[in-house]
Amino acid sequence: MAIDAEALSAGPPLRRARLSLSGLLWRRPWLKALALLTPPLAAFLIVYIGSLVALFVASFWTINSFTATLEHTWTLANYRLIFSSAQPYLHVAGLTLKVAALVTLVDIVLALPLAYFMARLASRRTRALLFVMVLLPLWSSYLVRIYAWQEILAHDGVINWALNGIGLPDTNLAYSNWAVGIVFAYVWLPFVVLPVYAALERIPSSYLEASADLGARSFKTLRSVILPLALPGIVAGSIFAFSLTLGDYITPLLVGGTHSDFIGIEVYRSIGSSNVPFAAAFAAIPMLIMGVYLLIARRLGAFEAI
Repeated sequence: MAIDAEALSAGPPLRRARLSLSGLLWRRPWLKALALLTPPLAAFLIVYIGSLVALFVASFWTINSFTATLEHTWTLANYRLIFSSAQPYLHVAGLTLKVAALVTLVDIVLALPLAYFMARLASRRTRALLFVMVLLPLWSSYLVRIYAWQEILAHDGVINWALNGIGLPDTNLAYSNWAVGIVFAYVWLPFVVLPVYAALERIPSSYLEASADLGARSFKTLRSVILPLALPGIVAGSIFAFSLTLGDYITPLLVGGTHSDFIGIEVYRSIGSSNVPFAAAFAAIPMLIMGVYLLIARRLGAFEAI
């Protein structure tokens, strides 16, 4: 699109300015892209990155033990308290990491066969039905699903009622870490199924046919062909399950009870007692863990499947 000099000289100043700007953007496409991306990027930097910076800065402050006022004095006291062997916070962090890892592993084990069936075996109508079943829980409120699981896992809930009906004892799952893990695995499963499905769908059928022609059995094909090619999707799904479990406090609070020992619960309690610097320091721990995890996931190509 060429801008005629006579067209620029004709017409009111506003039209000439608009034509000049149009010509400038046409000659420099990167400038147009920059103009489009600047507002969302600025909002992202101010709101998200700014809040993270504020979190890290606040973690180095402290609370005056006599006046209970916030002191803007730089100190590592909060981190020393977290890593002190005399305090239970390392145990809390370790338990949270263990539950997050187990939830992620369970979701991957559940997602792989379901996603494989959806991507490679199911008919179009069956695939659509399975997609609806996977995504249907996401259409309801997060709290509704948690309260539903409270009723299922309660001492007089559905599970114990069914077990007692066939002469078996109660499970005693209510308000335990097992209950928290079960609910976490259920809540985050759709976030694992979708990237695993996307990775499996992209595997060319010719690869599987070549593996069969070379004499590989089903397990050999799964181990040597399918899993390596689906690894980016698996790691991408694990990012969601692992990170969301690390930072959640609602599920441990409602399903595990007030005595649950999770990082989110400790941060919630610290904010409730107005100890914001310690809450910020403890909240920084899972963020640092996820930073390392994301670097590993990037090396494994997980971001290509998100």
